[in-house]
Amino acid sequence: MLQYEHETWQDGYRAVAGVDEAGRGPLAGPVVAAAVVMEPGFLVREEGASLRLLTDSKKITARRRDLFFDLLTASAEVRYAVAIVDAAEIDATDILRATHCAMARALAGISPAPDFALVDGRPVPGLPCASRAVVRGDGASLSIAAASVLAKVTRDRFMQDLDRRYPQYGFARHKGYGTRAHLDALRAYGPSPCHRRSFAPVKDLSAYCAH
Repeated sequence: MLQYEHETWQDGYRAVAGVDEAGRGPLAGPVVAAAVVMEPGFLVREEGASLRLLTDSKKITARRRDLFFDLLTASAEVRYAVAIVDAAEIDATDILRATHCAMARALAGISPAPDFALVDGRPVPGLPCASRAVVRGDGASLSIAAASVLAKVTRDRFMQDLDRRYPQYGFARHKGYGTRAHLDALRAYGPSPCHRRSFAPVKDLSAYCAH
């Protein structure tokens, strides 16, 4: 899980950030990106050693994600930032550009600034530092896996907050994804302010509800 980090350090970069996002596919809520820089020495000390079990946030339990989240955000040897792009901004552009914007904002939020980024997936234009795209990087790079956890936990908690504001949609259960229960709620109540109206199921159901 440190192969890409070691290769980047050997190229002379010192502050290497992992970058990942959560929430590209849902019909509601924001897309969230996180950037994480871990000091190389942190991973060999007892506090950081448990991160060796870290991998793609989708492949670990919610409880374990919370434990990793707390470990990462509490350490002075981990620098991180999280960026949230809401549904209105997604609708004003598109989900790809909104995701790239969130990643750039997350990287820009780290101080001192990273000098290189390992990014999950395909190349991302407009980042504030040099970068390398890593396909399925959340399962191949520890830094990207850490960013995956921060992004997913942040977004899940955001959706739990939205569930308290709009309990009729069941956001705490499906996190805004297009489940049958979510689509049934959209038919019954129409879209909320946090729904992505540019996404076809919401757009189509909005037209259906208008009639």
